[in-house]
Amino acid sequence: MISGKNGVTSGTPKNIMFGAGTIHKNLTYSTDAWNFEESLIGATNGGSKVTITPEITPLEIDGMNVSTKNTNIKTGEVAEMEINLTELTSDIVKSAIFGTVEISEVSGYDKIVSKTDIEEGDYWDNIAFVGKKLDGSDVIVILNNALCTSGLESEGSSKSQSVGKYTFSCNAELTGDLNKLPYEIYMAVGEEG
Repeated sequence: MISGKNGVTSGTPKNIMFGAGTIHKNLTYSTDAWNFEESLIGATNGGSKVTITPEITPLEIDGMNVSTKNTNIKTGEVAEMEINLTELTSDIVKSAIFGTVEISEVSGYDKIVSKTDIEEGDYWDNIAFVGKKLDGSDVIVILNNALCTSGLESEGSSKSQSVGKYTFSCNAELTGDLNKLPYEIYMAVGEEG
C-alpha cells in the first residue's frame, strides 16, 4: 500500500547501492565471470563518481516560448568517472601525465617522463566502477576508450594519507559511431519496486 508519505516499497532495500565500490582497468567478461580481481586498480578514499550527461539542444521555434515535448534533440554526450585513489602506482602516474617509462639509472625505480603527444596506448580499453546493491547484486558502469583528462596532483601532509583525484573520459572510436559514446551499464535483472 502506498500512503503518499514516502516512496518506500518492499523492494526498496534491494535497490539501494551502498558503499564506495571498486575501480577497475580493462574489466572484461568471459567464461561466465568478470575479471574483477585482475583488473582492480587500487583502494579509494572518498569514493568515486560516475557522470553521464546527454547534451540536449532545444529547437527554437517562433511562438514556442517554453520547453516543449518532442522539440529537444540529443546532440552529444559526456561520460566521465572521477576517482579518488589513495594508492599511487607507476601506471596511474603514467596515465595521468601522458608519460612513458624509461630505463632508470637508479636501481629499483621506474623513471616516468613526459611525452609530446597522446598515443593509442594512453587510452585504456576501459575504466569500470563496480558497486553493490544491498541485495548483493552488482552495478557495473564501463567507460570504454578511457583517457585520464585531469593530470596528476598529489598533496601530502602530516598525519594524513594522500589521495589523488583523477578524471577519466569515455571516447568514441574514430572509425565507429561518432554520435554516441561507448559506455555500458550492467544491472542485475530483477523485480522492480
